[in-house]
Amino acid sequence: MIILYGLANCDTIKKARHWLKENKLDYQFHEIRRDGFSLELLQQFAARLDDWQVLVNRKGVTWRKFSPEQRQRAETLEMALPLILEYPTLMKRPVLDTGDTLLVGYDAKVYEKTLL
Repeated sequence: MIILYGLANCDTIKKARHWLKENKLDYQFHEIRRDGFSLELLQQFAARLDDWQVLVNRKGVTWRKFSPEQRQRAETLEMALPLILEYPTLMKRPVLDTGDTLLVGYDAKVYEKTLL
């Protein structure tokens, strides 16, 4: 079962959900604010990725509002994951988990190659 993690009002999540529906793929949506997420889940994500730093959304409003000290906290795994828990919009979205593969961010071509 595909699990899509993110925020319901996020435009990128809406694109990913539309793509999944359009391609008739069953998935479960996990709204990280409503359904929650944990440090352990973020650690599992980080362990499955070649580069854990892709989890940090450095292009979003939250990042732009951060102080230099907060941005520095995001440079180490041990500090970045609790920061994502504190500021869920700091997590790059969506995170799509197929069970075998973890995709971060939405790219229709990557979704097609990986999921179809």
